[in-house]
Amino acid sequence: MANGYYTALAEGLMDGSIDLDTATVKVALVRGYTFSAAHRTVSDVTGAGGTINGTSAALANKVVTGGVFDADDTTISATASAVNHGLLLYQSSAAAGGADVAATAQRLIAWYDTGTGLPIQPGTGTVTVTWPAANPKILKVG
Repeated sequence: MANGYYTALAEGLMDGSIDLDTATVKVALVRGYTFSAAHRTVSDVTGAGGTINGTSAALANKVVTGGVFDADDTTISATASAVNHGLLLYQSSAAAGGADVAATAQRLIAWYDTGTGLPIQPGTGTVTVTWPAANPKILKVG
């Protein structure tokens, strides 16, 4: 198990298809998935055996400054009691924002399954995701 950024993040930041402060960014509880930096969309994660067990609302009060991305802590409603969940950070809308697009177009940003409180062992109910208060916060580029 290991945290990692997807190659799609670097490409999306360079070509404008990922916009962390404008687009809708969400986090999902995922189990049964092995990280691959080559995966590009949420459908790649589910196609590789990952099961989504709940998704947050859009991250609120997003800030991008000094190469660091941060937002308010969030919650996810877990739909099943199961073990060993990681957190999948992804852009659920087009870069300009708006409604969620299909899972085949939702761009992957980062995977977290190692660190304080990870992997997550939810029952059914609400899981609180508390982002680190110090760098790298949600993620740091560069």
